[in-house]
Amino acid sequence: QVHLRETGGGLVQAGGSLSLSCAASGRTVSDYTMGWFRQAPGKEREFVAAYAWIGGRTSYADSVSGRFTISRDNARNTVYLQMNSLKPDDTAIYYCAAKFRATVQNMGVKGQDYWGQGTQVTVSS
Repeated sequence: QVHLRETGGGLVQAGGSLSLSCAASGRTVSDYTMGWFRQAPGKEREFVAAYAWIGGRTSYADSVSGRFTISRDNARNTVYLQMNSLKPDDTAIYYCAAKFRATVQNMGVKGQDYWGQGTQVTVSS
């Protein structure tokens, strides 16, 4: 069993930056592809970014490409999401997820093995 806990959310002005962390416990996640997802009020949960369990490949949603960066530290069992040039449309609850030995192309909302509880990100205009 893997437990995921997100931290780092908060309130920031448009154009600002935030860094999210997702710490895993229970077992190592070095063989899990890790992803970030978000859900805005009244909208469905959507993919944001993923970092493959092997090979260092990453994937981003078009809406965040060039502004967000996903990284991971297997020694710390932690994945990060650096968010720059934030926009009001980025306001959402951000969730961390893990999928065993998945490709980054196969990191949809459905089929994740584990989810965190989420952290709120609010971007004011």
